[in-house]
Amino acid sequence: MTRAELQLVRSLADKRGRTENGLFVAEGAKLISELRASHLRVRRIYALEGIFEGPDVETVTPHEMERLSLLKTPGNSLALIEIPRYRLADAAPERQLVLALDEVQNPGNMGTIIRLADWFGIRDIVCSENSADCFNPKVVQATMGAILRVRVHYTDLAAWLAAAAARTIPVYGTFLEGENIYTADLSAAGIVVMGNEGRGVSEAATRNVTRKLLIPPYPADRRTTESLNVAMATGIVCAEFRRRLHTPQSGGTRKG
Repeated sequence: MTRAELQLVRSLADKRGRTENGLFVAEGAKLISELRASHLRVRRIYALEGIFEGPDVETVTPHEMERLSLLKTPGNSLALIEIPRYRLADAAPERQLVLALDEVQNPGNMGTIIRLADWFGIRDIVCSENSADCFNPKVVQATMGAILRVRVHYTDLAAWLAAAAARTIPVYGTFLEGENIYTADLSAAGIVVMGNEGRGVSEAATRNVTRKLLIPPYPADRRTTESLNVAMATGIVCAEFRRRLHTPQSGGTRKG
């Protein structure tokens, strides 16, 4: 392993380095094995002896792995992956459910939400430009491989939501003054907006929300914590949308 290789890997801890090099880092044999079998292109693998074989693999010592790793606890392998490019037009909320993340900035939350999207069969997540980078090493690890199957896009979110609302695509968001999600009419396609960890959905995004939803506490009149973590709330919302596909509720649940 050369000094230049080490500097390259270390530079990928920052978004600027990832953007300039078109690469992100993945660590751990399980995740790297999935990556090798996926549509993503693995540029280089650094691994302890006996972990991987192939022309793209360089064997390193435990000490070298410690120097390479971007995690607090180094694993047995690290890979450099080419950042994929996806078309925002493929998100198509008129045909499927799409998540929109408005200034979600915590890497752990971002990674968990990508993992939730994968679990609930949501193919696309559209993020505001100031949301956490999905190829941040902490995000990549938190997705547990879901980053291979979920397409994450970054754009002017308010403008994208406005264009969707103008096409009469349902734009949902969670608010304290919203309608109870368990009795509200939900559609199988559309957009669900989840907001910032501290401020919730921004004013610019809120202007384009056409359906406000509430995740009610239980019981409804009980004093509870002020709000739910955004990743927790996303899991609840996705579960309820998907449940409706198989258990239609009274009140005319739409299927598209």
